[in-house]
Amino acid sequence: MTLSVAQIDRETEQLIDEWLTLPEVATRLDLSIGRAKQLLKDHKLLGVRRESGGPQVPAVFLDGKDVMKGLPGTLTVLQDAGYDDVESLRWLFTPDDSLPGSPIQAIKAGRHTEVKRRAQALAF
Repeated sequence: MTLSVAQIDRETEQLIDEWLTLPEVATRLDLSIGRAKQLLKDHKLLGVRRESGGPQVPAVFLDGKDVMKGLPGTLTVLQDAGYDDVESLRWLFTPDDSLPGSPIQAIKAGRHTEVKRRAQALAF
């Protein structure tokens, strides 16, 4: 299976505090690396290439042994709105005074429906 992962720009990379490699994601979710790659391919998770090489995922995307509730649907909406992976990361992690915090903080706080509505509005 070939996995195409975008190279992240430094400005977007600096918005994210902690990154996990694909093997770390697989371990935390108790999955094989192949299944972790499938989560990226299916846009249930979002990973990008950093200077260190292989795909990496923001650690906040995982909630214990699961993908953060509301994240996969939000990623789908952003993709449908024409956002690429790096643009999606930038949108998710950029502070928004109207939330308050960033969209990813709002998702983590259980406000994923509101965040999805905002993401849908981007398409129009």
